[in-house]
Amino acid sequence: MSGLMNAVVIFAVAAVVIARQFSARRISSDRRWWIVPAVLAVMAMREPGVIDPHHQIEASLLLGTELVTALAIGAGWAWTTRIWTEPDGAVWSRSTKAAGAVWGVGICLRLGLFGIGVLLGVHQNSSALMLGLAATLLVRSGLLTWRAQSLRPTVTGQSPAYGDGVGRVLREERL
Repeated sequence: MSGLMNAVVIFAVAAVVIARQFSARRISSDRRWWIVPAVLAVMAMREPGVIDPHHQIEASLLLGTELVTALAIGAGWAWTTRIWTEPDGAVWSRSTKAAGAVWGVGICLRLGLFGIGVLLGVHQNSSALMLGLAATLLVRSGLLTWRAQSLRPTVTGQSPAYGDGVGRVLREERL
């Protein structure tokens, strides 16, 4: 797949994921939360040139830094997402303003890494960015699933909610 097509896929996935996260979404209990990140990772790894052959050490360091940054962004995004349970036991989530800030910082860090690569003369293509997006989504989805499982109803039927005390989401927002 061409670099332009990779960029379009990255932009489309990021736009859809970000837009969906700022509305209330039910967290399903299925075990397929890892499929989208896995598909993105496979698409990224299929492309030749993830590592610049003329600057292997620098490119490897940049890719490693990109992946560590992506993991941190995914964890930060997951921990700044509000989750709660409804009386029927359904677990819901919605990203907060802090999650938006995490995304903003992450984009700035990734632009900084790209700039460092340009200064070092490392050829960079969109595969590294796609791999980073896959890592971000994998960590975020995994942590949210783990957090949602910790909100199971107790014997009394009461369910704790992360972010209790924060205003409840109106039914109209979920539609």
